[in-house]
Amino acid sequence: MDYELKKTYGKKIYKLSLNGGMTCPNRDGTLDTRGCIFCSEGGSGDFAVGFRTDITQQIEEAKQQVAAKLANPTDTEYIAYFQAYTNTYAPVEYLRSIFLEAINHPEVVILSIATRPDCISPEVLELLTELNSIKPVWIELGLQTIHDTSAEFIRRGYPLVVFEDCVRQLHENSIAILVHTILGLPKESKHDMLKTMEYISTLPIQGIKLQLLHILKGTDLGQLYEDGTLEEALSLDDYVDIVISCIEHLPPELVIHRITGDGPKNLLLAPLWSSNKKLVLNQIHHQMKERDTYQGKYYNS
Repeated sequence: MDYELKKTYGKKIYKLSLNGGMTCPNRDGTLDTRGCIFCSEGGSGDFAVGFRTDITQQIEEAKQQVAAKLANPTDTEYIAYFQAYTNTYAPVEYLRSIFLEAINHPEVVILSIATRPDCISPEVLELLTELNSIKPVWIELGLQTIHDTSAEFIRRGYPLVVFEDCVRQLHENSIAILVHTILGLPKESKHDMLKTMEYISTLPIQGIKLQLLHILKGTDLGQLYEDGTLEEALSLDDYVDIVISCIEHLPPELVIHRITGDGPKNLLLAPLWSSNKKLVLNQIHHQMKERDTYQGKYYNS
């Protein structure tokens, strides 16, 4: 992703994690009240700035969080990333207000919205199409897996056909799609994970995130782990092998936005090796060179 953005914009583009103050049908009682089994109280937005309705203020605070990384603070542009919970799960006029405020910020070049495929109504799709005419919009859809047993275990809450219909509608409206997957779900074999990659390779999407399963305190998955009823998390060697095999199964034109992740250290139960992101990335780079896997695949995290 970093490579592709530099190719398009001529410089590094930084992501600002924002909070739209929404919830999720898996939490508000529409589908469930417990959330997905792996999801923390932060709704996968643990690194986002705190919620307030003033999106411009959030952007300025998030800019301060990444300021130390900036090579040229006076010539920097950003992705406004609505990350926490389900970011199309609100009245469309509210969504229009916060998304327009973000996309019209002079330093924002892309609006990225993490959501669920069962939470994009025709009215929301119309809004996203309108926003996409102003600046590029990315919709990040949480698929995690194609396997029904795993989807039921993690309480995803929608069947695969809903995901497929959402992808079709977004594609028909020329909206860029990023798919989130999780590697290391309980009882999924390497073969199962590669089947998910093969399925994704058939879709009209532009990007993918390969996310390691983090087992966090305060989640139902974390409780199973602490009770000893959950199998051990992936080892570093197994994860490196799996993630490279996933990359090898994906089409070379698909942009890979993530190949690991570093969950909040104060919440992380397992795998503890994942907290050393540099080590993980170095291992993946080394093994990719050994296996000659680069093949035009570009990623940044």
